[in-house]
Amino acid sequence: MLLLQPLDLSSTCKDHHYELCDDCLACAMLLGSTAAIADQDSTSDSAHAMAFVKDSAITTEVKSKLAAGHITSLERIHVGTDKDGVVWLSSSARTREAADKAVAIARATDHVTNVHSDITVKRAD
Repeated sequence: MLLLQPLDLSSTCKDHHYELCDDCLACAMLLGSTAAIADQDSTSDSAHAMAFVKDSAITTEVKSKLAAGHITSLERIHVGTDKDGVVWLSSSARTREAADKAVAIARATDHVTNVHSDITVKRAD
């Protein structure tokens, strides 16, 4: 059986009292810097989440506009957006006009800063 006895600080010598204060001060400093780092991490996490939401909103808007554009000679198109608002398009189209129209629609979308197109033109056999 483990018996715990209370610590009587009045019976310790002054040196031990100062060591205890130093230890408490060191712990407080470590905890304070840990809290500051944790706060910084939560700020960067929320910024990352906001960037993800913005990117997703741009991607969704571009996809909606492409669908509304009824580009029938364009096969299933893949749309991606990076954190800087750059849209990436990849697909294949039967005509250059269809590929150019998809790029123009993406460029005309709010918050799009640039468009990279990997749309290939495949001629019908």
